[in-house]
Amino acid sequence: MTRTPRIPNLGGARAFILHRPHPTVQAITRQLSAIGLITLDCWPELPPEALAADFVFFDADLGFDEQFPWKPGEAPMPLVALIGSEAPGRIEWALSHKADAQLLKPVGNAGVYSALLIARQSFEARKHLASEIASLRQRVAERQTIVRAVTALAKGADDGRAYAQLRSLAMSWQISVEDAARRIVAMTSEDATGEEGGDDQSHRA
Repeated sequence: MTRTPRIPNLGGARAFILHRPHPTVQAITRQLSAIGLITLDCWPELPPEALAADFVFFDADLGFDEQFPWKPGEAPMPLVALIGSEAPGRIEWALSHKADAQLLKPVGNAGVYSALLIARQSFEARKHLASEIASLRQRVAERQTIVRAVTALAKGADDGRAYAQLRSLAMSWQISVEDAARRIVAMTSEDATGEEGGDDQSHRA
């Protein structure tokens, strides 16, 4: 059975509207206030306190990267693009900031609530996916470290015995196998560096 996402309570949330003074700002503010959000409008850039906002609406028509206190695509909250011009360059720029939802201008008396919900769900899904990718990359890196440690311990002998030795070392050091592997790799790297340094000194002598 598919679980239906619960509609969040948005009352008390803070939303910044990054748009030049315009009736669009007034229309969005009216709808946000009716929903229960605290709204702040600003132009031409977001203030530092916007980093703690729950939502940011931004003008895709006149926007530019320097308006945001974060790198493109790294917003810490859901973004809603306000689109009036469908020029490819403007759409591409809005996409580079990974807008989670959009509103077409001119904004009327409806649409903001659904944009908020879509933006919130899209943002959370993107965060979850990024977390999964980071976790997978970490696991791959740890496995590569274990392989390097086993190779260093084996020294051309049986890998199974080397892995058993790695596990034994981890137990004796009271750390995880991954941490033990990192320690072995670091020790091996230090030994290799020392040997290279010794060779250089012998050549210089």
